[in-house]
Amino acid sequence: MSSSSPAESSPSAPSAAAPRPRRISLPPFWAQILAGLVLGVVLGWVAREWSVDWLSRTLDEVGGIFVQLLRLAVGPLVFLAIAVSITNLRKVSNAARLAAQTLLWFLITSLIAVAIGLTIGLLTNPGSGSNLSAADGVAPESKGSWLDFLTGIVPTDVITPFTELNVLQIVFMAAAVGVAALKLGERAAPLITFAETSLALLQKVLWWIIRLAPIGTVGLIGRAIDQYGWDLLGDYATFTIDVYVGSLLVLFGVYPLLLWSVAKVNPLRFFRGAWPAIQLAFVSRSSVGTLPVTQKVTERLGVPKEYTSFAVPFGATTKMDGCAAIYPALAAIFVAEIFGVSLGAQDYVLIAFVSVIGSAATAGLTGATVMTTLTLSTLGLPLEGVGLLLAIDPILDMIRTATNVAGQATVPVIVAAREGILDRDAYDSATSFEINDADRDEEPAPADDQPSGAPPRAREATV
Repeated sequence: MSSSSPAESSPSAPSAAAPRPRRISLPPFWAQILAGLVLGVVLGWVAREWSVDWLSRTLDEVGGIFVQLLRLAVGPLVFLAIAVSITNLRKVSNAARLAAQTLLWFLITSLIAVAIGLTIGLLTNPGSGSNLSAADGVAPESKGSWLDFLTGIVPTDVITPFTELNVLQIVFMAAAVGVAALKLGERAAPLITFAETSLALLQKVLWWIIRLAPIGTVGLIGRAIDQYGWDLLGDYATFTIDVYVGSLLVLFGVYPLLLWSVAKVNPLRFFRGAWPAIQLAFVSRSSVGTLPVTQKVTERLGVPKEYTSFAVPFGATTKMDGCAAIYPALAAIFVAEIFGVSLGAQDYVLIAFVSVIGSAATAGLTGATVMTTLTLSTLGLPLEGVGLLLAIDPILDMIRTATNVAGQATVPVIVAAREGILDRDAYDSATSFEINDADRDEEPAPADDQPSGAPPRAREATV
C-alpha cells in the first residue's frame, strides 16, 4: 500500500520537483550605463559623420523623452518631498539643531568648492588658450538676477510654478504647507498620511523611470556628439579639464577628508554605499531625478530615515557644489578672459558670495544657466558669455551633477555622526545595490526584527 498522501498522489497536485520560473537576469546597472555611453558615442558619431537625419532625430527624441519623464516628476516630487520632510522633523529630537547643522555644512562645503574652482581658474587661465572670441557669444533667453531670485520665490498662484517648473516657488509652497501641518498637530494627521502615501507612489513611478537611464544615456550622449562633434573640445579643452578636475577634487578629495576627519568614518565605505546615486546622477544630470536613490543610499549608510527624509530633499534643491560653486567660479574667469575683462580681488569675493548664498537658484534641474547668469550679472560681465558655454554644457553637467549628489549624501552622514545618531554598524556594512531591483526592497523590517526608533540597518545588496 502506498504511504503517499492524497495530495501527493492526486494528478492535479503540482509536482514538488517542478522547476520554478527563472527571472531574466539583467547585467549590473553600471554595465548598462557604460554600454549606453559607448553606444551613444558611436551612434552620435555615425549620425554626425554621415549626416544620418533619421538617426539624429531618434537620438534627440530618445534623450528628450527621458529628460521629459524626469521633469514630469520634478514638480510634485519636490513639493511632496519637502512638505513631508518638514513634517517628519516632528519625529526627530533636536530637529532645529539638525536643520541648522545641515545648512551650516552645506555652506561650509560650498565655500570649499568655490575656493577650489577659483584656485584652478587662476592657475590655468581657461579662456586664454581658446580660439573663441566675444563675437561667438550669444545672450541667453532667460537669465538670473538677484531681484528675480528674491522676488521670484513667492508665486502669484498655485498652478504656474508646476506648469513652468519653478522649483524655488514649489519649495516655498511646500515649506509653508509643511510648517502649517506641524502647527495643526493631530488635525493634520490625515493630510500628512495622504502626502506620505502620494510621495511613496510617486517615488515608485520614478524608480521605473530611473530604470530607463541606460536608454536615455544613449540618446543624451548621442545627441551631444551629433550636435557638437569632437572639434568642440579643442576650444574648451582647458575649461573642460578644469571643471572635471575641480569636481573630482571635491568628490574624491574634500568629501572623503571631511568624512574621515569630522565624521570619523571610513570614506571608502561611503563610496561603496553611495555609488548607485553618484553613477545615476552622472548620466541623468538631475539631482531631483536622482533623489529617491540618494535618499536610499543615505539611509543604508546608517543615517536615520526621519532625518534623511529632510536633509536629502532639502539638499537636492539647494546643495549644488558642482553646478553652483565650482562651475560658476570657472565660468566667470573663462568669460572674463574671452571678453578681456580684468577681475580683481573684490570680484572673486563676490563670486564666492554668489556661489554660497545663491546656490538654490540651480533648483536641482539639468544645467546651471540660471546660476551662471546670476554670477555674471553680479560681476557685470557680458551675459553673451553664457552662449559660449551652452555648447559644452551637457558634457560638463554630468560631472557637476555627480558632485552635487555626492555632497547631498555626504552632509547628512557628517551631521548624523556629529550628533551621535549615525548607525555606525550599518555604515560599516553598507554595500551597493542594483537599481534594477532597488524598488523591490522598500518594505520596512518587521517589528520583531528591528527595535522601534532604531536607525535603519543596511540591507544586503540585491544581486
